[in-house]
Amino acid sequence: MLIFKIFRRSEWDKFRKQGETAGAPVDLADGYIHLSTAAQVTETAARHFIGESDLVLVALNADTLGADLRWEPSRGGQLFPHLYRPLRLADVVWDKSLPLGATGHIFPEGVV
Repeated sequence: MLIFKIFRRSEWDKFRKQGETAGAPVDLADGYIHLSTAAQVTETAARHFIGESDLVLVALNADTLGADLRWEPSRGGQLFPHLYRPLRLADVVWDKSLPLGATGHIFPEGVV
């Protein structure tokens, strides 16, 4: 099962350079990396990245993240994937630009 992380371009570039990341400021503050399922990622983009255009959508394989991936209740009681370790570049299945269109973010075909 693929799960997703949205990065601002500067965060993504830093992650690629360093080979791992503890996440964005919100992740650092909460002590885990916030992730979303395909069913959740559009709302995540709309709520937390409104109006931001230079984003990168990163896909991860939930099955390979092991016990450090926990499913915990969040928005409306939905279970969201949270990663309790640094995210490594080796965890990334693929990355794609997440542009902003007239009605919101434009997700790659097959994601949502």
